[in-house]
Amino acid sequence: MRQTEKQQIAAALKEYCELKGSQNAAAASLRGVSSATISQMLNNNWELIRDEMWRNVASQIGYSRKQWVIVRTRGFRRMTDILADARENALVFAVTGEAGCGKSESIKNFAKGNRNVYHLCCCEYWSRRDFMEEMLAQLAVQPTGYSLSNMMKEIITTVKRRETPLIILDEADKLPDRVLKFFITLYNDLEDRCGLVLCATNFLEKRIRRGVAVNRMGYNEIFSRIGRKFVPIDQVNAEDIEAVCRANGVDSESAINRIIDECDWDLRRVRRLVHADRMRREA
Repeated sequence: MRQTEKQQIAAALKEYCELKGSQNAAAASLRGVSSATISQMLNNNWELIRDEMWRNVASQIGYSRKQWVIVRTRGFRRMTDILADARENALVFAVTGEAGCGKSESIKNFAKGNRNVYHLCCCEYWSRRDFMEEMLAQLAVQPTGYSLSNMMKEIITTVKRRETPLIILDEADKLPDRVLKFFITLYNDLEDRCGLVLCATNFLEKRIRRGVAVNRMGYNEIFSRIGRKFVPIDQVNAEDIEAVCRANGVDSESAINRIIDECDWDLRRVRRLVHADRMRREA
């Protein structure tokens, strides 16, 4: 790994530590990274740090050497406004939108720029313990030796001590029922003390409404706590896609129109097509 890239990672790590409040808190939130390693990275003592560790840190703090300009599309702005409202006023929202509309990019950007924002990207294989270990890692609390009940108590106690905290469960539709129901506990214990946002594709709304209709345990409670409403995020339009293209070096009208035609209104697809266009021009 080149020295310039290590410098960039170290600079991003410094910002991450400031966001978490301290080097120790940053280390507690990163898997396989000690406070001593962070100190060495920040103080340019790099001789004994392997490239694998640099990559490990980079992946966890959100650093990427690939240059991509984030554009505030309609969906990005809408998602950011919802997160800010939830954080400042300890509100609860369930947000839905098609894949590729900009939800997750906006969440990542918001979490990087604001303290006490805890972004969990949910997985379908998570157990209840997996969920709480991830939550404790976000809070920079070591979960070793805790029972499930003690882990939840530690989560609640820690969040209550933080100023204007916000918990975001991204891709919440992937969570198994037993884990999704933790949302009820979080709401009950943190009401008016912490913002909560469930974010997912439109499948989450279908799943919750179906669960309510068949009286599945816990679903009516979840539906009630989100105000019996799902907030939609608009799909990207041609104006959004053109702005993304131009911000990332695609200026040709024909190339932009081709990307609009081929992207299926998915910003992840747009990114691939912009990369392909760049490779064609550099060939």
